[in-house]
Amino acid sequence: MEKSIYIIGFIIIVLIAMAFYLIYPAFRVVEKNENLGLNSEILSEGIFKPNAHEVKGKSVLIKDEGKNILRFENFETINGPDLHIYLASDLDGKDYVDLGAIKATKGNINYDIPDGVDTNKYNKVLIWCVPFKVLFSYAELS
Repeated sequence: MEKSIYIIGFIIIVLIAMAFYLIYPAFRVVEKNENLGLNSEILSEGIFKPNAHEVKGKSVLIKDEGKNILRFENFETINGPDLHIYLASDLDGKDYVDLGAIKATKGNINYDIPDGVDTNKYNKVLIWCVPFKVLFSYAELS
C-alpha cells in the first residue's frame, strides 16, 4: 500500500512537470528588435500564414554585407516547446535547413543563413515545433 502511494506521487509529479513543459511556453512572450547593416538589399519576402497557430508579420530574405539573412519583421506568434526556424523546400518539414531555435516571439529578428544554402530551393520559412513535429506557421519567399 505504501509503495503504491509513492508510485502515484511520482506519476503526479511527472505529469505536472510535463504539463509545465508543454503549456508554459505558450504564455512566454520574448521580444527582440535587431538592426540591419546600412547596405542591406531585399532579395525576396513573404507574409506569414497560420497553420496550427496564428501569426503576424513577414519574412524577408536580405543580403547584408555579403551574407544572406532571414529577417522577421513585425513578427508575432505564440511560443511553444522547442520551436525552430527552418528554411524548407516543402511544408512537411522533410527537406530543410535548420536555422536554430526561435529567438523571440515578437519583434524584428535576424537569422543568419549558412553559406551555400540554395535559397531558391529552400524558399519556405517554417516555424516548426520539433517535439511534436507540428508546423506552427509559414511564409513563402518570392
